[in-house]
Amino acid sequence: MKVEYVHRHTFSTRTEARIRIATWITDFYNSRRLHSVCGFKSLIDYERDYWASLTEELAA
Repeated sequence: MKVEYVHRHTFSTRTEARIRIATWITDFYNSRRLHSVCGFKSLIDYERDYWASLTEELAA
């Protein structure tokens, strides 16, 4: 997070930093950024697939 976002931006106040970092996490990091640990899926897609597979296992 520091390398990808924080060190590349300047914030006027701590409140602004908190808001902009939280927005970056929800809008980009969790939903669009691909993670190698998750099979190069976004965190949201990985979690969705995980819960879908559990539901399929319970239904079988």
